[in-house]
Amino acid sequence: MADSRQKKPELFELNNGSLQIKVSNYGCTITSLSVPDKDGNLADVVLGFDSLEPYQKGASPFFGCIVGRVANRIKDGKFTLGGVGYTLPINNPPNSLHGGFMGFDKVVWDVVEHKQGEKPSITFKYRSHDGEEGYPGDVSVTATYTLTSSTTLRLDMEAIPENKPTPISLAQHTYWNLAGHNSGNILDHSIQIHALHLTPVDQNAIPTGEIMPVKGTAFDFTSEKKIGSSIHHVGLGYDHNYVLDCGDEKMGLRHAAKVRDPSSSRVLDLWTNAPGMQFYTGNYVDGVVGKGGSAYGKHSGLCLETQGFPDAINQPKFPSVVVKPGEKYKHSMLFEFSVE
Repeated sequence: MADSRQKKPELFELNNGSLQIKVSNYGCTITSLSVPDKDGNLADVVLGFDSLEPYQKGASPFFGCIVGRVANRIKDGKFTLGGVGYTLPINNPPNSLHGGFMGFDKVVWDVVEHKQGEKPSITFKYRSHDGEEGYPGDVSVTATYTLTSSTTLRLDMEAIPENKPTPISLAQHTYWNLAGHNSGNILDHSIQIHALHLTPVDQNAIPTGEIMPVKGTAFDFTSEKKIGSSIHHVGLGYDHNYVLDCGDEKMGLRHAAKVRDPSSSRVLDLWTNAPGMQFYTGNYVDGVVGKGGSAYGKHSGLCLETQGFPDAINQPKFPSVVVKPGEKYKHSMLFEFSVE
């Protein structure tokens, strides 16, 4: 089988007349997503680069990509499974982050289907081999982006371990700025997160194992509130896993979050079947030069990374992220755009 890294990174477009998305087979990366505002004016609402070269050269802080085999942090890059100890690359000292140095975001996926029409879609496939970035067993992964209506984007991710149990937890790492990718910071956006709890972390951003109520803290977004209103109480900004335990359900998905930008009136509602969501306010983005020469600074985008809980492989009380041969990992996200 040809090494996937020899395949050519390309850009593909999905367009249904009102939403337009550009996505690459390099890391299943959304590089651009144009959405109308209250007056019908289109703006690109995701951070990224004009060409694929900066992504390939490592200039991207995970803009727009799918991360895996395991999203988020694994403590000290170590875990034990079935009595065997595994050691992962420490790419975010002292931890392993988002699958390691060459995670799913830094490989070229196969394009297995690209459909135009009323519900345009594209399906990517990647086969992760046993021992890749330290993880056990071969895993076959697919990701399908579909414009399911004039205002919705759906992502369906599936993974099947072929021969060994392995942790699997994928996340979509798009940085959103509903005013437009080049419009400054997201501190005026408001957000509602359908979570009564989060998983607090130690000084190395690893969960302590506790499930903490958000009520009465700066982390409480159970009612919609401005992101900037309490951010100064949480260190560098938000970078926390919320326990999605109180959202409405539809089509087997739970309402995770609602984000609103007052300047354009754009609204994003996110639905998912994942148990957690990392709410990240771009705290480490610092002078990245993006599309059209825009300088992206701190807090210039926000991420809504639905996921298994961070370090779940080392936390027996967290929902398990281990998938065995014969089982299938399934993770879906529905992004609904509107104006209010």
